[in-house]
Amino acid sequence: MADACLHSAACYIVKMSARPIPAPVSVEDYLAGELASEIKHEYLGGAMHAMSGGSIRHTRIASNAHGSLFGSLRGKTCEAFQSDAKVRIQLLNQTRFYYPDAQVVCDSNPGNAQFQERPVVIVKVLSPSTRRIDLGEKRDAYLTLPSLKVLLLVEADAPHVWAHRRLEDGTFANEVYSGLEAIIPLPEVDASLPLADLYDRVTFED
Repeated sequence: MADACLHSAACYIVKMSARPIPAPVSVEDYLAGELASEIKHEYLGGAMHAMSGGSIRHTRIASNAHGSLFGSLRGKTCEAFQSDAKVRIQLLNQTRFYYPDAQVVCDSNPGNAQFQERPVVIVKVLSPSTRRIDLGEKRDAYLTLPSLKVLLLVEADAPHVWAHRRLEDGTFANEVYSGLEAIIPLPEVDASLPLADLYDRVTFED
C-alpha cells in the first residue's frame, strides 16, 4: 500500500497540502517589524514581501523625482516625501502598504505616524523585475486612493513617463510625456516636473 501511495497523485496532493501555511501577519506586527528591520517590506493583506534593491539608475531617477518636487513645493502647502514613506491602501478585502519612489501629500498624517494615506501625487519608477506587478496590481491599488490626483509611472531606460490623471468625474485619463524637453504639469499641487530634472545625470547606454 505504501509503494502504491508513492505513485499516487492523490497521495501527493495530500502530502503537499500538509505543509504548514504561514500565519497572516497583523498590520500592527508588520508596522512594528518595519521599525526594526533593515529591509523594507511591502504588505498585502497579511503577507509581507521583502523589497530588493534597485539599480543605480532607478535610485537616481527616484531621488531626482523627490528632489525636484521638494524644491518646487518649498514654502507651499503640499510636501514631497521620498521612498522611505509608506502609503496605506484600504481595499474592500484587505489592507496594503507600498513604498512609492516619491509622493506628494497635502494633508499629512502626524509626524509620529509610520505611513501616509492621502497622497495627491505618486511617482513609481518601473523596474524590469517587477514591471508586471507595477503596471497591474500596484497601479490598480494606487488608483483606488480617494485622494490621488496623478499617478506617474516612470520608465528607467528612456525619458518617458505614463501619467494617470483624475478627471472631474473621478475617472483617470492617460497621458504620455516623452523626451527631456517635456514638462509634466501638476497644477493639483501647484508644481511641475520637468523630465530634464527627473532624468538628471541618467545615461541610457549602460
